[in-house]
Amino acid sequence: MPVSPSQDASSQGVPRAAWTSTRSLVLAGIGVVAFTAALLLAWHSADTLLLIFAGILFAVFLDGLTHYLGRVVPLGHGFRLAIVSLLLTVLILGMVGLGGATVAGQAQRLGQTLREQSGTVKSWLDARGVDTRFLDFGKLKDAAAQGGPQGGAAEEERPKGPSLPSPGTLLSGAGSVLGQASTVALAVFGAIGNVFIVVVLGLFVAAEPRTYRDGLLRFVPSRQRTHAASVADDIGITLRHWLFGQLVVMAAIFVCVWLGLTLVGIDGSLILGLQAGLLCFIPTIGALVAGIIIVLASLASGLKGVVAGMAVYLLVQTLESYVLTPFVQKRALDIPPATLFAGQILLGVLFGLWGVALALPLMAVAKVLLDRLYIEDTLGENAG
Repeated sequence: MPVSPSQDASSQGVPRAAWTSTRSLVLAGIGVVAFTAALLLAWHSADTLLLIFAGILFAVFLDGLTHYLGRVVPLGHGFRLAIVSLLLTVLILGMVGLGGATVAGQAQRLGQTLREQSGTVKSWLDARGVDTRFLDFGKLKDAAAQGGPQGGAAEEERPKGPSLPSPGTLLSGAGSVLGQASTVALAVFGAIGNVFIVVVLGLFVAAEPRTYRDGLLRFVPSRQRTHAASVADDIGITLRHWLFGQLVVMAAIFVCVWLGLTLVGIDGSLILGLQAGLLCFIPTIGALVAGIIIVLASLASGLKGVVAGMAVYLLVQTLESYVLTPFVQKRALDIPPATLFAGQILLGVLFGLWGVALALPLMAVAKVLLDRLYIEDTLGENAG
């Protein structure tokens, strides 16, 4: 019996439809696996990725200075970047040479003051029945070294007199000192290494920013490449405006806290102002930590010093929150405080100190991506 053309087409259409459906499922499965693998890779290498992002931020800073210098000096990009790098190096070395000894001395005195006032706070809590044994790190360490509370009694029963330490005691002490020294050395070398990576990466990216931008755009389909380039440019402009605005706010906080604490007679006002300005880079949490440090340092000056130090810092923070930041950062980004704080907590839990420190620029990038790719492209609304 002959088969009609319609029956033949329908018999071929079923396998084709089944093959298309199977192929779509396979591609979707591969996509899910690839996305999951990318998330796992990002999770395990989060510190490295955040370090790279810090280097990109430094590159944005250098590129911004180079861009602004181009309005005054009609030179090529490479020459302007060399001038900017040289001026920054001279500025940093000059600050270290002129104020390094003062800052180091005040930092040493501040550390001693903080230790003393922490002991005062502990004694005050003990007098009011608060259990502060978790603060007795030194006593816990001594008790562990003596083998518990019976160690002290055993020591008292031994005959007193001049005796040389045993080889085991010498080796134990030497091992403890070497262990602490190696820990400090590793921490110092780690910090220096991180700074070196950020500086070198920033210089490389700032030297040829368009090369790296175009290289990333090659991963985007050609029909969407122009739009992706526009989004990338918006991210760069947003980060530049935010970064320079943040530097202005940090400098203002440093000067105001320094002068205010100097006027009320708080010792170490220079280092206290410097730490307040630097911690201002970390919104919300940085201001809280800086305030606690200032209050502890002011305890050495008595109750009047504490009240004066708190008043100065609260006044400066009010000025920063309601005048400086809204005025300086209005061109960069507008993130509600609750959203910012929630993002900081989330990034801090996920990525630790790096996540807290880089929360605001990361959220700025996320805001640009959401505005351009979701609100405008998907929903068709104006992100405003």
